[in-house]
This record gives sequence, structure tokens and C-alpha cells, in this order.
Amino acid sequence: MLSVEATGKNLEQAIENALFELKATREDVDIKILEEGGFFKKAKVLVSISEDAIEKYQKREKLRQQPIEEEKTEEKQPEVVEEIPVLENGKDEPDEEVEVLISENQVETTATDLEKAQYFVSGVLTKAKLNGNVEMSENENEVFVNILGGSELIGYRGEGLNALQYLTSVIVSKNNRHSKKVRVDCDNYRSRREDTLIALAHRMERKVEKTHSSVKLEPMTANERRIIHTALAESQTVETHSKGEEPHRYLVISPKH
Repeated sequence: MLSVEATGKNLEQAIENALFELKATREDVDIKILEEGGFFKKAKVLVSISEDAIEKYQKREKLRQQPIEEEKTEEKQPEVVEEIPVLENGKDEPDEEVEVLISENQVETTATDLEKAQYFVSGVLTKAKLNGNVEMSENENEVFVNILGGSELIGYRGEGLNALQYLTSVIVSKNNRHSKKVRVDCDNYRSRREDTLIALAHRMERKVEKTHSSVKLEPMTANERRIIHTALAESQTVETHSKGEEPHRYLVISPKH
């Protein structure tokens, strides 16, 4: 079996389910998104063993078909790094349910930026029937919102969290030209995501060194692309560059010539 279709509550879970079924690692596969998923709709992907790894997996399948008497070892499902639930619709604009949240969670114009952010985010959690506590802090220029326990809001690669941050910024800045910048996080997701991207960058660096071929990554936000650029900036063997148009702009890691 060199390819498999799989579904999940979001794209990341669908990919992990396919990897588990193939018994493959991410650097050895090509991923095609069939359904992005969203509210009440599962994501769907087609994951195939990449050309440079086919020989290794064909040998593995051949060995599997040979009768063996050794005790079977329990297969472990690959660790899911990102949160599984999703609260986003895979679109650039908010859907009707999110628009209702904005209209139903208006706050007094006399409220502070911190109060506006806290009121709106708490309203989103209540409306979505999610369990989570909202921690607030601020400095001279920024309001920080940290949600504890509301991992359903994170979405695929933080898209749900980014959408919530954008909407909260809209609420805070309404009728206020001098509003503070809003940053929204959930269960320390953003630093964990950065660690994941740095690890991905170095795995792909090793793959490019081994195969002497370029690797194309999936589309990422500008901030995520910047993390990988920075992680490989001092590499002696590979270089990175971006291609495509937003929101489908992606990174290519290539051998240095």
C-alpha cells in the first residue's frame, strides 16, 4: 500500500491518520488535500509515498508478506503535535455563525481595549459551548489574551486561533483609532507551533541533503514562513525561498549550488 485516503476533524488529524495507516513519516510522503473541512465537515487527504522513498516501503511490504514467527509488536500511532478539534471554515472570510458572534457581542464604546477583548473572547467561548478560561494582560501597546483549555479554537495550523485574533482586533479597534494590538493564544500553542516548524525545517534540510532535490512545503502564513527561513538561514547546504501568491504562498527548500 503506497497511498491512502484518510479523514479527520481537521487536515492535521487527517494527515496523521493517513501516516498511521501507511506506517510512514511525513518527510517520506506527498500530501494532496481533497477536502479542507470546517464546521460539521471532516477534512480529507490523499497521502502517497514520495518517489524517493518508494523503494524503501516496497521492501518493507515484501518483508511483511513473508511468514514470520516472531511476536507481533504493538504499533504506536504517531504523536499528534497539533490540537485535533477545529473551529474554522477554511475560508478567508468569517462564516455566518462568526458574523453572528460579532453582532451579538458588541461592547460599550467606553470600555477599555482589555475589557472589549475579554468580553468578546468570553462570548465566543460561550456561544461555541467550549470550556475554557480567559486570562488577560496588557502593556502600553498590546493586549494579551490567553485561553486555557479551549483547544477547539486552535484549528488546523492555528487558522481558527488566527481568525479569533483578527475578529477580536476588529472589536477592540472599532471606533478607536488608537487601540492596542491584540495577541490571542491558547494553551501555549504559538510557541509549540514554532518548535514544530523549526523541527520540520531541519528534517527537510536533511532530506534535501540526502536526495539533492528541492522540497516544496505546504502553504503557510508569512509568519510561519519566516520561522523556517530563520531556522535555515545559517545552513551550509540548503537555501529557502518563497513562491506563489497569498494565501497559497509556500516555501521551497533547495540545495545550495
